[in-house]
Amino acid sequence: MTRPVPQQIERIIETVIFASRWILAPFYLGLSLALIVLLIKFIAELVHIAATAFTATESQVILGLLALVDLSLTASLIIIVIFSGYENFVSKIDHSEHRDWPEWMGTIDFTALKIKLLGSIVAISAIQLLKQFMSVNSVSDRDLFWLVTIHVVFVVSGLLMALSDRISGAHKSGDDGAKGKHATPVAAATDHVGDGKQA
Repeated sequence: MTRPVPQQIERIIETVIFASRWILAPFYLGLSLALIVLLIKFIAELVHIAATAFTATESQVILGLLALVDLSLTASLIIIVIFSGYENFVSKIDHSEHRDWPEWMGTIDFTALKIKLLGSIVAISAIQLLKQFMSVNSVSDRDLFWLVTIHVVFVVSGLLMALSDRISGAHKSGDDGAKGKHATPVAAATDHVGDGKQA
């Protein structure tokens, strides 16, 4: 049976819109390549630390290690964005043949992705703040003030986002429970009628 012309046009538009999600794929591929850039920077920083290990002070070594941790957290953040973003917005990844597939991949929805992203940003911000505290003698009070302020803003934003998601989840659960309570008398009446029929 041939569909009416308006429905055919609507179907074509919906197909094009649905297929447009693949435009995001090059973005995630680009982020995968960006990991190579971070790896090069990580290796360069590691070589620099190793070369100056015997002559550098304790504070300089700690600052170098904090830089490595910062790069590692950034790389982990990119991995979370790549896998979760791709599975949420583009296509599901078939990981049945991958024995080492992490359990969290494929289970992070958009809400959890936002919280994890903000949590990673808070961790990166904390590392940057700690690096400045390690060299506090060479940092102005103004710069420290703004670093602390920005870090606090990130922390508060993460807490508010997690709280709002928890409240919305509790509200949704409450609505489901209320629906269940309203449905209980009907179900009871149905069961009673069924019992009567069986009797």
